[in-house]
Amino acid sequence: MNHEMEFDINVHIRWMIRRDMAEVLDIEQASFEFPWLEEDFLRCLRQRNCIGMVAEYDERVVGFMVYELHKEQLHVLNFSVRPDVRRRGVGQQMVNKLIGKLSRRGRNRIGLEIRETNLAAQMFFKNLDFRAISVLRDYYDDTVEDAYVMQYRFEEEAVEPVEMVNRITRMAG
Repeated sequence: MNHEMEFDINVHIRWMIRRDMAEVLDIEQASFEFPWLEEDFLRCLRQRNCIGMVAEYDERVVGFMVYELHKEQLHVLNFSVRPDVRRRGVGQQMVNKLIGKLSRRGRNRIGLEIRETNLAAQMFFKNLDFRAISVLRDYYDDTVEDAYVMQYRFEEEAVEPVEMVNRITRMAG
């Protein structure tokens, strides 16, 4: 499925740098009941296979994602958009960026876990062709909630069938 569309706001997506941390933490705290702390971000980003990216709009960080590179998949660990700019295409542009990193021969899927109570995130990813593939019982340290494992699989873009037009219709049209 092609997710190219007009976005309400077009963001610039780039590597997360140290200077972004205050804004990232603000978004994190506004988004989650059990937010990551700065140490959590730093511990994660120090790992060789862990990548942080931010979505920037009007010189402000409006979204971020942290993911791990594995042999066959990208594993999203943290993903959020600033509450006041949600539903304006920011998250979708970040997901498109991840999908653009997939290939048939290399990493061919994106995986993530979502709290069972986080319906907004479940619907967001479902609308971008992620599928719930399993449930992890009592997954979180801070609550007894389950997590849904959601996954996006790379598929070659379906080639649009070329509409056959004969000479007569073309001349008449």
